[in-house]
Amino acid sequence: MAKKVFPKKLLVEGNEDKRVIPELIEKNDVIWVDEENHPIVQIQALDGYEKLTDPDELAVQLDASGLQILGILIDADEQPDSRWQSIRNAARKSIPDLPSQLPEAGLIHQAQNSIGDPIKFGIWLMPDNRLQGMLETFLANLIEDDKQELWQYAQEATQIAATKFAPFKLTHTDKANLYTWLAWQAPPGRQLHQAIQERILQPQHPTAQAFVRWFKNLYNV
Repeated sequence: MAKKVFPKKLLVEGNEDKRVIPELIEKNDVIWVDEENHPIVQIQALDGYEKLTDPDELAVQLDASGLQILGILIDADEQPDSRWQSIRNAARKSIPDLPSQLPEAGLIHQAQNSIGDPIKFGIWLMPDNRLQGMLETFLANLIEDDKQELWQYAQEATQIAATKFAPFKLTHTDKANLYTWLAWQAPPGRQLHQAIQERILQPQHPTAQAFVRWFKNLYNV
């Protein structure tokens, strides 16, 4: 059987992103699988930020047979500006005319691969293309108003745990906060994609809509 060629592809850092994005998009009125049970967008986890900012890796991805649209999803972490510049510099080996600033609504850019075929290219920097943070920062914004008191308490509990030598890294505080809050839900301890699927986190929350619009506009869905 011939290998399926995916014209639409999204590169992400890890498997959490790979599991969360389909649930989020599907809960926002997009059918995720086609009539042949293939995903409308192939999501590939590259196991870390370093590979996503490797110019040679990006060149290979952009030149993949049959590719029409390529998106990249990365965490801003503590330095959004430097993260944007590093991914921009890596991509400019293949796409030299990228803008100097990441648009607040996410990048969607018309480009070409090395043989001149048109490529639609996009970048989203979690959580919102501006602020520090990561996937969990974005997802924490999907906690509904009537659950904010417990969410505040979860953050306080995480801070107390840090004073008692909880070994999580300071840069992973947003992860610790969210997983603490999820540990107190019913059922407790759901994974991120399950929390979206079961609407413990609200996938249609207004805060999610900027990313959802970027995804829909990039992939024409």
